[in-house]
Amino acid sequence: MVRANGAVSLRELARVVQTSEVTVRRDVRALEAEGLLDRRHGGAVLPGGFTRESGFPQKSHLATAEKTAIADLAAGLVEEGEAIVVGAGTTTQELARRLARIPGLTVVTNSLLVAQALAHANRVEVVMTGGTLRGSNYALVGSGAEQSLQGLRVSRAFLSGSGLTAERGLSTSNMLSASVDRALVQAASEVVVLADHTKLGTDTMFQTVPTDVITRLVTDEPPQHDDRAATELQALADQGVQVAVAGTAVDATHPRREVPLPGQRRTTHPTTPLRPAAAMTADAPERRVADLRRR
Repeated sequence: MVRANGAVSLRELARVVQTSEVTVRRDVRALEAEGLLDRRHGGAVLPGGFTRESGFPQKSHLATAEKTAIADLAAGLVEEGEAIVVGAGTTTQELARRLARIPGLTVVTNSLLVAQALAHANRVEVVMTGGTLRGSNYALVGSGAEQSLQGLRVSRAFLSGSGLTAERGLSTSNMLSASVDRALVQAASEVVVLADHTKLGTDTMFQTVPTDVITRLVTDEPPQHDDRAATELQALADQGVQVAVAGTAVDATHPRREVPLPGQRRTTHPTTPLRPAAAMTADAPERRVADLRRR
């Protein structure tokens, strides 16, 4: 799975091999010791330096429950009649599907997927940038996209990315995408970052939004015992980022501990209960590691 996707969350690995996140975390440590992958907050990536960017087909299947919960919560920030910009990404695509129900919106985007999600919304005006199509994420990039954003002013920008750290802010793996995202930020009074827990603590090549420019982060709650992700959220909050944590369907059957955020109230989104999980198998650690290695 890591070879195919470039990154994978512990939740997804636990679901695929039908065991607990605690067990998967131990097995991932063993694979890291063999140099087969690198651990990241709440997941694992291919070894060696910065995280590479996965294509859209791979990213669309990662952390789907988390992205849905994040999009639900983020959509609640948008009011009727607003003008906003929405960047490219699988999480912002989920957001766009919910924005279709809000009347009077004007949505500026460089994402074909965002535009497609809003194409049949009767009372939403969609404005697309110019630019050159980048096929890996169906986004318009380049000087044409950046020039079309000059002089634009909107209330909020909703952006995703490849990684988020308190030290460096939001980053992405592609230089052209980073340039357009910076232009989107320049057009907005507030910047809202949508990032699931697998991106917390991950640093990629090109910075798009410095931490001090991020107004709000909408994320999901890190897995239990993932102290590094919780620490990253704390550091972001300490730097003035408003952190909103969405509940996922996983939370309905696996209670999580609170993430301490000074001076803030934890925000969750109502979820629907999951069906009973399949019985976990009592495979030996060697077999689980072998399963993960094959994936």
